[in-house]
Amino acid sequence: MNIKAEKMGFDSEKLRQFLKEQLADQEAASPQADAASTQAGDPPQPPSPHFDFDLKPEELEAYLDQYVIEQEQAKGILATKICTHFNCLNLPPDPEEDLIGSIKNNVLMIGPTGVGKTYLIKLIARKIGVPFVKGDATKFSETGYVGGDVEDLVRELVREAEGDIETAQYGIIYIDEIDKIASSGNGIGIDVSRSGVQRNLLKLMEETEVDLRSPHDLASQMESVMQIQRTGKAERQKINTGNILFIVSGAFSGLDEIIARRLNQGAIGFRLKQDDTNDLSDLPKSDLFRQARSEDFMEYGFESEFVGRLPVVAVLDPLSCADLLTILRAPKNSVILSKKRDFRAYGINLEFTDEALQLLAARAYEEHTGARGLVSAIEKVLIPFEKKLPSTDIEHFELTASIVEDPENGLTQLLDEHSLQSFIDAFATDHGIQLHFDAETRELVKNMAHEQEKSPRNLCDNFFADYGHGLKLANLQEFAITPAVLHEPQEALNGLIKTFYEGNR
Repeated sequence: MNIKAEKMGFDSEKLRQFLKEQLADQEAASPQADAASTQAGDPPQPPSPHFDFDLKPEELEAYLDQYVIEQEQAKGILATKICTHFNCLNLPPDPEEDLIGSIKNNVLMIGPTGVGKTYLIKLIARKIGVPFVKGDATKFSETGYVGGDVEDLVRELVREAEGDIETAQYGIIYIDEIDKIASSGNGIGIDVSRSGVQRNLLKLMEETEVDLRSPHDLASQMESVMQIQRTGKAERQKINTGNILFIVSGAFSGLDEIIARRLNQGAIGFRLKQDDTNDLSDLPKSDLFRQARSEDFMEYGFESEFVGRLPVVAVLDPLSCADLLTILRAPKNSVILSKKRDFRAYGINLEFTDEALQLLAARAYEEHTGARGLVSAIEKVLIPFEKKLPSTDIEHFELTASIVEDPENGLTQLLDEHSLQSFIDAFATDHGIQLHFDAETRELVKNMAHEQEKSPRNLCDNFFADYGHGLKLANLQEFAITPAVLHEPQEALNGLIKTFYEGNR
């Protein structure tokens, strides 16, 4: 039941408290609830390993290489640690190991926007075949201590697994912009909102059990009360996070300065050139990120326990203009394939010249948003074509460098050229005579059409209305339209027929 208490005239907080009390009373009275209860302090039990997985790190890395360029180190780290995580789930329990809990290969990814962080994890989840959920840490920073919002990621994992809790317990949760929940450290005392979110995520990343019915969801509580009234017990479904892999990522703006400051301080007392400490400012951010330590993340605003649950760090490099061009040229590039699909939905075959791809890559690089800039650069050029061409009978369109440089003129030229060609094709079909227009004449037709606010086809239909019959009288099967003919079409036709008959006397 999805009921909004406010619309019913109830105080939502009082109603929520009433339902909690009802639920507690019903569960206390139910013997099933007593039997199912566990002692406080008992650790949650992870599910028994049954996950069928035999992929090796190099196999997963080779799969990623098909879709993601560069980022060799990051792909290697992700492929290795993720394969190890899932292969370990296949191991039967060993009593001699006597492990209390386990150390998961949760991963922290660092890199600027648009370098493929989310794309990499989506590819991995698809290849492995496990449920995958993506969340944004920024929404958690807005709600502070409300842990239910964080746990909703786990509940969403169950929905992705179509309600199969066992499958969901082997899923992947990916949280982007994790750097946004770092404590600012600018105020007095603890940054409650962000530190609270870190602690809530910490419980999930380590191991806990999450109730599939959110305690913050009014509808869920009402359903529980109704279920108790019907059956005499509340069925509490939980999911254990012990085997769920957590991957978090962020751009971590400013972390490089913290690392550089630490490295420079460490250089004091050593025999280094004066320029050596200054060289750190010239290092790429990704090189500095690779030298990050736990103390750097703690100074950035993360609690030590939170950093400790992210033992694996993968750093992604920013993309150069050449990298963006390589992405566009890749046969499995989703940006180009998606755009071709958009036009194919209207029966139009879209092609790109290599010169056009070079210009698009250069424009995307200027956006400083990585691969995301490719979509923006392409859309700015193609949206007018995507709007106009479906209303025509154009079936093929090639994006050239000249069109990228001037899309408005390119669209006009394309429509004019198609209009003129449609006249030529129709004339050949109707009269069996092939007309030829050289480049100069074609431009002249287009200019005259614009001056008269007509399409080239309408202009030619008017100018050459008598040419089908006239050219047949002259016994011609093809004829070249020149600027002279275009300026005086009727006089040119009359002269042609006259010359023909005079020559046959």
